[in-house]
Amino acid sequence: MENKGSDEVEKLKTKFLSAWHNVKYSWALKSKTSFSRNSPVLLLGKCYHFKAEDDDSPTEACCEPFDEDFVMGNVEAFRKDFASRVWLTYREEFPPLPGSTLTSDCGWGCMLRAGQMMLAQALTLHFLGRDWTWPEALALQPLDTQTWTTTAAKRLVASLEASLQSSPGTSDHSLLPVHQAQAQAPGSAEEADAHLKEMYHSTLVSWFGDSPSAQLGLHRLVRLGLTMGKQAGDWYGPAVVAHILKKAVEEAMDPGLAGITAYVSQDCTVYSADVIDSHRAPTAGQASPESSDPPPSPQNDQPVSSRAVIILIPVRLGGEKTNPDYFNFAKSILSLEYCIGIIGGKPKQACYFVGFQDDSLIYMDPHYCQSFVDVSTSDFPLQSYHCASPKKMPFSKMDPSCTIGFYSRDVQDYERITQELSKVLQPSAKEKYPAFTFVQGHGRDYDLSASLTPEKREWPFIRDPRRTVTTAGDFVLL
Repeated sequence: MENKGSDEVEKLKTKFLSAWHNVKYSWALKSKTSFSRNSPVLLLGKCYHFKAEDDDSPTEACCEPFDEDFVMGNVEAFRKDFASRVWLTYREEFPPLPGSTLTSDCGWGCMLRAGQMMLAQALTLHFLGRDWTWPEALALQPLDTQTWTTTAAKRLVASLEASLQSSPGTSDHSLLPVHQAQAQAPGSAEEADAHLKEMYHSTLVSWFGDSPSAQLGLHRLVRLGLTMGKQAGDWYGPAVVAHILKKAVEEAMDPGLAGITAYVSQDCTVYSADVIDSHRAPTAGQASPESSDPPPSPQNDQPVSSRAVIILIPVRLGGEKTNPDYFNFAKSILSLEYCIGIIGGKPKQACYFVGFQDDSLIYMDPHYCQSFVDVSTSDFPLQSYHCASPKKMPFSKMDPSCTIGFYSRDVQDYERITQELSKVLQPSAKEKYPAFTFVQGHGRDYDLSASLTPEKREWPFIRDPRRTVTTAGDFVLL
């Protein structure tokens, strides 16, 4: 009887905590993000200047580029580019997660959400290209200021009462097909292309829906996490999330995802032969014989036998804090168009880094709780999957443990990437050691251990003592 009573208490505590997080992350004090007019802004490989050519302001003026009365340089282009990135945040009131009764990821799912955003950027590059922007991006409103009011207090009570009731049965939300039945094509070729791209955009977002059937949704990621000893409600680190994302992409059954796979580096080393094999060898199980062929992508014209590869590299850029010698390295990485960002953040508070200005990182914040959206409907709203409010964080506050992502379209693209990154990775007098390295050959040629637990894998600088081969990419903790 005592055990049963203890279990009931634990369930009650879990549900109360879940209800509290739903309220805590559903209101936010909007703080303006200041940008210097005199320094360029880098966003996933694109450079923006906020100072107009005829503006001779001499000083360090700061501004909020999202104020309606602020027009300078190419601020509007930056606004549209940033707001076009897919924003994935905490959600509530979705079907219970695998192995739990949780119907929200508030308070613990931020690293998974950051990983989803990085994966969404890779898919955007794959299907739509880096120059694509959402036509409705400039119509988005910044997050409004909300305060603790009686309404919020009532919401806490209502949320708690709802969470204590018996959980409803999980409904099966079917995904949108990659290529919906072609509607009547618009008049011009440009309109037809825009319509097709918008269908890709909508379908891409639907892959990240919060339902068990979503190919890359939270339910799928949590289920894969169970195989690594992680449960819903646990803290997920950036390296573990990298391996979860890899499995999710490999196991995705939607034919639209058959042309892309993922690779995770081992021990801060990218083995080129393994990446090339990933490009050339289809991953089994992604498309069934009964599935219809995926539609031709406007940016995807490689042969069927070739796959794009998402390269994920877990690294640690210092000890307890990020080593300042790596700041320029992070800037160089985020200046590349094939970089899909960095997932990391502050200790126990994950975010998705997409750019920088001067010595501050620009990031997308998943710590905002929104209601569940049923993505199985053909016209589900997209507004809550985009954000018009960038945030900034000093490099000095960045947690050293993070995962860097790149998108490689084909083998030729990978060869170009390795050549360019090899220059970036050349250790300077300050850095002394590269954050990661490229090595010819397969990982199996270097006697790498496959027996590391997810916990050990979370710390990429821990080396296998049985490894006997030393490479130039040995990680040394500064």
